[in-house]
Amino acid sequence: MKDLEYKVATADDLQAMILVGDSLFDNPVKPGIAREFLEDPRHHMILAYKDQGVVGMASGLHYIHPDKDPVLFIGEVGVVDEYQNQGIGRELVKRLCEHGKTFGCKEAWVATEESNLAARKAYVASGGIEDQDKIVLFEYQLT
Repeated sequence: MKDLEYKVATADDLQAMILVGDSLFDNPVKPGIAREFLEDPRHHMILAYKDQGVVGMASGLHYIHPDKDPVLFIGEVGVVDEYQNQGIGRELVKRLCEHGKTFGCKEAWVATEESNLAARKAYVASGGIEDQDKIVLFEYQLT
């Protein structure tokens, strides 16, 4: 989509993130947690702006392990409802992956539900290759 600006999120974007709130994010933005995320060098977010408002985001973190190169885990991708199906999510993922290269990531990965056809389509369109070896997810409740 034309007339969008894509940028790496910084603390300067916090107010715009709060304003878009749960029309983009799963829940209202928590300012203290959001600031911590934005100031953490291993957490990353690409924002899509239309005019002065945020209309899309892709977030991730890069992690390291003693025996591996850095890897980018894409945690979430979201686009405000009225801007969906215009290639914004695909562009956000591409830009987040490019950003991952700047800190040495040789690989990126993202997971979604098998039933989330829109996300799967966007990930393929952004260059992702769907793994045929299906995973099983385990969740631990820590509270």
